[in-house]
Amino acid sequence: MTETTAEDQEYADGEDFIEGNPMANFLRMERMPHIWCPGCGIGTVVTSFAEAVKKSGIDMDKLAVVSGIGCTGRVAGYVNLDSFHTTHGRPIAFATGLKLANPELKVVVFSGDGDIMGIGGNHFIHAARRNMDLIVICVNNFTYGMTGGQVTPTTPKTANASTAPHGNFENAFSLPFLADACGANYVARWTSLHARRITGSIQEAFNKKGLSFIEVITPCTTLYARRNRLGDGLDALQYYHDKSEIKHGADTREVDIGFQDKIIMGKFVDRDNPSFLEAMNTQFSTVMGDDYQLYGKTECEGDCGE
Repeated sequence: MTETTAEDQEYADGEDFIEGNPMANFLRMERMPHIWCPGCGIGTVVTSFAEAVKKSGIDMDKLAVVSGIGCTGRVAGYVNLDSFHTTHGRPIAFATGLKLANPELKVVVFSGDGDIMGIGGNHFIHAARRNMDLIVICVNNFTYGMTGGQVTPTTPKTANASTAPHGNFENAFSLPFLADACGANYVARWTSLHARRITGSIQEAFNKKGLSFIEVITPCTTLYARRNRLGDGLDALQYYHDKSEIKHGADTREVDIGFQDKIIMGKFVDRDNPSFLEAMNTQFSTVMGDDYQLYGKTECEGDCGE
């Protein structure tokens, strides 16, 4: 009989762990362990997303995740869904094409502040303007965590970064204000400490038409926190606990985040403006009448020009 070595037993124990893990059906467990650093909050956001999928009862065969480049961009490679790891700044463009090609899909864009709001900022602006039927989850850690800790469009003023060693002097985007001003139907912000709140917002977004935008403030302990001498992941969570305030319906013009300043969180926008496809069907039905075949559905829902 072959003797079982300690290494063999460790492997077997690992297999048992994978089979019994509550995330096993949601993640590509063969790709574990993930690359995220200790103290990073991306894993928490992914867990909240998984909980939202589970609680919503969504058919996972009709759910797709699109990510870009960066730490958060790795989400697409870890979730056990139809997923696309796209080029830098282009996840919303890919997701738009995916949704138009198959309107029955729930399409989720899962990426970071540098990817979505930096090189991909123009795609976000126009997706919100069009009210594309997408869910955009932006993990905001105020830095380009994978490529060296450079300033991003959300880095607060005075914060230290590899491209701003004497402190950032550029104005930062307020992402909820940007999403609201551009026309998104649903806008919310949480921190990675507020996992159940994230789950609840994603569940709500699953039931919304048009563009839903959820910002999650998350620590980057390796670069942002270290460069700014802010401590470790637990220190960041303590900061979120002490400095976060929930204000549902807050004016998005007043929810900017300063360096180590108060964080206003909550559901800021929840409206029901027509989505891109609804607006298109209404317009073309009005102009063409019965000659127009509705795009993405078999019968008219609501006012399609009648």
